[in-house]
Amino acid sequence: MSTLTARSSDARGIVTLALPALVVLAAEPLYVLVDTAVVGHLGKVQLAGLALGGTILSVAAALANFLAYGTTGRAARRYGAGDRPGAVAEGVQASWLALGFGVAFVLLAQVLAGPVTRLLAGDGPDGAAIAAGAAQWLRIASFGVPGVLLALAGNGWMRGVQDTRRPLVFVLGANLLSAALGPVLVYGAGLGLVGSAMANVTAQTLSAALFVAALLSERTALRPHPDVLRAQLAVGRDLVLRTLSMQLCFTSAAAVAARFGAASVGAHQIALQLWNFCALLLDSVAVAAQSLVGADLGAGRVAEARHTARRIGLAGAVCGTGLAVLIGAGAPVLPAVFSGDAAVHHQAMLAWPWFVGLLPFAGVVFALDGVLIGAGDVGYLRNLTLVSTLCGFLPAVWLAYALDLGLGGVWAGLAVFILVRFALIVVRAVRGRWAVAGAR
Repeated sequence: MSTLTARSSDARGIVTLALPALVVLAAEPLYVLVDTAVVGHLGKVQLAGLALGGTILSVAAALANFLAYGTTGRAARRYGAGDRPGAVAEGVQASWLALGFGVAFVLLAQVLAGPVTRLLAGDGPDGAAIAAGAAQWLRIASFGVPGVLLALAGNGWMRGVQDTRRPLVFVLGANLLSAALGPVLVYGAGLGLVGSAMANVTAQTLSAALFVAALLSERTALRPHPDVLRAQLAVGRDLVLRTLSMQLCFTSAAAVAARFGAASVGAHQIALQLWNFCALLLDSVAVAAQSLVGADLGAGRVAEARHTARRIGLAGAVCGTGLAVLIGAGAPVLPAVFSGDAAVHHQAMLAWPWFVGLLPFAGVVFALDGVLIGAGDVGYLRNLTLVSTLCGFLPAVWLAYALDLGLGGVWAGLAVFILVRFALIVVRAVRGRWAVAGAR
């Protein structure tokens, strides 16, 4: 049943979709921030181990984001064309993909966790200890990945039919339980990093169970359909390449930061998790764009879709600027929430000006990402992200390493990445070639 019939011409429709999505998107990174604070007080080596292990796990989730974003666009077009059962069927097929990819990741993690974490930690200060902690955390936390991917698929079809309220309950409830469980396992049971990983798995498995139950309640056919799976994988290919290039940036950033020492990578973890939290807050506007733009184009309302795109871009700019003010004002206190180490605090301040200055631009980029995903213009998104990575970030970040520019140099490289994306996506949005009617 649809819980929402908002039109994209109504600003309240955007807000009504975006606010529940904001809570859903914020729940996981907020939990990660809590987990970072809990582990951070174990020591800087443990915090660095969580940073590397969490970076690898986030790559898996980010690469599978097409299960949410691609499914939202496809389901929204069918929903806009009046075919709700077809929209739900997109969720069934996405869930099959989620289960297959999730199980594969668990198996790979058991074999490759050690070599990959040693590669990322390098041979710098504390490198061996960081790698050992990261590998231990990753092997356990990987069992939550099937749940993460099933939740992504569930979010995708439910956003497509403009139901953002049930996902709010599913995700928020599971993460609140896990946030309470984390300190008990880490400190009360004395499990340290192992307790952190176990709390992650608990939240992710519970959330997945709730999404699967919602899908079963639709009483739709559950068998796999190869033609739909192939179509979803075609969209996923472009979104995965886009995401892979972004994750290459963040993984490279973590690797370079690790080579500057445990304090540097610990500070990078704090700034990066706050960045991810802000990014997902901003992404709530993009979720509304995916659903509304997809529905408008599925119904043939091209002018309405373009109007929504303008509103979404403005909303992203305003929200990004607001977050920049808050994060800038919190500079004296936020790092201390996550670590009591003075060296970590000093390193965090090297990243902070870049972090704050990028937020208004990121607000526009993330919002317009949602517009193009909802329109199915994922090929362009793939290309602009590859250009931003290969011609912007990667040369900049490894130059920072070669010149020993420290954590400030790493975040300067991230600035190049965001600003190139900003220029290219604004040009695309203004030209309007993405606005093609029909249920693709």
